[in-house]
Amino acid sequence: MREITYAEAISESMKEEMRRDVRVFTFGVQVGLMEGLAKAYRGLFSEFGPSRVIDTPISEEGIAGMAVGAAIAGMRPVVEIMYIDIATLCMQEIVNNAAKSRYRTNGQISVPMVVRTQGGAAVGRGMNHSQSLEAWFTHVPGLKVVMPASPYDAKGLLKSAIRDEDPVMFIENKELYSLRGEVPDEEYLIPIGQALVKRPGNDVTLIAYSSMVPLALTAAEKLAQTGIDSEVVDLRTLVPLDEKTVMESVRKTGRAVVIYEAWERAGYGAEVGMRIMETSFDWLDAPVKRVAGRNLPVPYSPAIGTLVIPRVEDIVSAAMSFFSK
Repeated sequence: MREITYAEAISESMKEEMRRDVRVFTFGVQVGLMEGLAKAYRGLFSEFGPSRVIDTPISEEGIAGMAVGAAIAGMRPVVEIMYIDIATLCMQEIVNNAAKSRYRTNGQISVPMVVRTQGGAAVGRGMNHSQSLEAWFTHVPGLKVVMPASPYDAKGLLKSAIRDEDPVMFIENKELYSLRGEVPDEEYLIPIGQALVKRPGNDVTLIAYSSMVPLALTAAEKLAQTGIDSEVVDLRTLVPLDEKTVMESVRKTGRAVVIYEAWERAGYGAEVGMRIMETSFDWLDAPVKRVAGRNLPVPYSPAIGTLVIPRVEDIVSAAMSFFSK
């Protein structure tokens, strides 16, 4: 099977959906001639033109508001908010309008819009462009939150998000755009709300999403060298959460480490850990552990910036502590 990058998978997904459905269009800052962040919209402007790939002023609340209106009017907008940090400017439209419209109108109005944005730390981007704020959006009823970790998942999940009848926060990670992976030529969809066991194992479950999945897989290989057989579960979708896959794994291994890049305090991993405790406590051989970012802004300095986000060594240490005397 061919290999393409995460960014190329986003571009392919958009092209296929825009060819399939004339209601799909996109707009945002530098999405046209500049082809979007990390060139994830490569080739879109040349194929679909300025009426469906629209460059906008730097006005994020306005972008989100136009998307809500277009979706209610019957279109299927995909908007790019360059950084999830800047999505804080869109909370009125995303949280109070898009997320609540179906419930507020008793199902008469849906808002089929996708907000493409990206989070995660990147050394040298500064504390205002390196945050992981996905937990804020998972807290809001009415929003779906998707965080793919591979090119295959990015393409299949974005296509499903565009076809979904409700607003979807599609959160990418800036460190994944150059990641290469196998993606088939033929069309496929990945259902929203379906986790994936990336590596089977019997001794401990490593639960991760987005950029933490490659780290968890690397940690699993290192743990295997010590005789610890790790199962790696990629959540892929935070809302809705695939509890069935997670709990089946945890009940098999009896031990769980939840890994997330965001700040430890009130991060999404705390929600996952609590659900494990509520539904699978009797199967646990030890309390759930979590490996997360430090409760500090991400420094600009490359020398210390990597010290505040999880490392492979942190995951290995957390898993091995289950088996220490």
